[in-house]
Amino acid sequence: MNRKTAFLLLCGWLTTTALFAQNGVLVFQSDFGLKDGAVSAMKGVAVGVSPNLLIFDLTHEIPPYNIWEAAYRLLQTAPYYPKGTVFVSVCDPGVGTDRKSVVLLTQSGHYFVTPDNGTLTLIAEKLGIQEVREIDEAVNRLRNSSESYTFHGRDVYAYTGARLAAKVITFAQVGKKLPAEVTKMPYQRPVFEKGVLKGNIPVLDVQYGNVWTNIPRQLFGQLGVKTGETVRVRIFNKDQTVFDSRVPLVHTFGESQEGANVAYFNSLLNFSVAVNMGNFAEKYTVSSGPGWRIEVEK
Repeated sequence: MNRKTAFLLLCGWLTTTALFAQNGVLVFQSDFGLKDGAVSAMKGVAVGVSPNLLIFDLTHEIPPYNIWEAAYRLLQTAPYYPKGTVFVSVCDPGVGTDRKSVVLLTQSGHYFVTPDNGTLTLIAEKLGIQEVREIDEAVNRLRNSSESYTFHGRDVYAYTGARLAAKVITFAQVGKKLPAEVTKMPYQRPVFEKGVLKGNIPVLDVQYGNVWTNIPRQLFGQLGVKTGETVRVRIFNKDQTVFDSRVPLVHTFGESQEGANVAYFNSLLNFSVAVNMGNFAEKYTVSSGPGWRIEVEK
């Protein structure tokens, strides 16, 4: 290797390092709830690494073992944080098994510390995969925790995430580099085929029971439906039809009567359905997840 080539490689490495530098921000997500000290223990580990970290909660109310919802909440939130932010997401029904513990660096410059169990499905698609590394627990594990097999959120993920966010370790020091891929869960991606919009119901608006979809407003535009007109909405749980009716498209809930079904675009500008001043999911027994599908046609 000549000097010019070595210099260019060094410049490229320095540029990449600066572009994806950690920023001291650490964000926690889990399905632990807040009834006991589990979340506080993870934060205690992080503060023990560095009291200068800026620590935030994404949510700790992921339904128990619901990897899909953990994946969606990351997608919903992470893009609003600056590059260099480290996310620790722990929804880990396979804790103690041979599933890998990884850190994903996205092309947007965000870091995700989590079990590779499907949690990264949506983030990897949306923000892109720059690099994936497996956590080396011989180095990146809380001291004196080797006998603990059921709290990797505290002993491995919080500890590694804090060390990475605080720049105690570099990304390369997380562990060995893996192929640029993550475990993904299958689901209905938004498409427009033969006059029908097809999509997934990734999550419910849990406070109000509105049904959110992954069909973006831009794709919905191909249907050629204007506000005030109705669309046929069909909702399926796998192959079972749960809802089939025409629903008016509105800008705001105030354009409909109380108790009426409406279609609208949510805060993410995705197609959604609701009952004005009511709970659509409860009324029609609709839930969310990779097996829930929706079809919309004129």
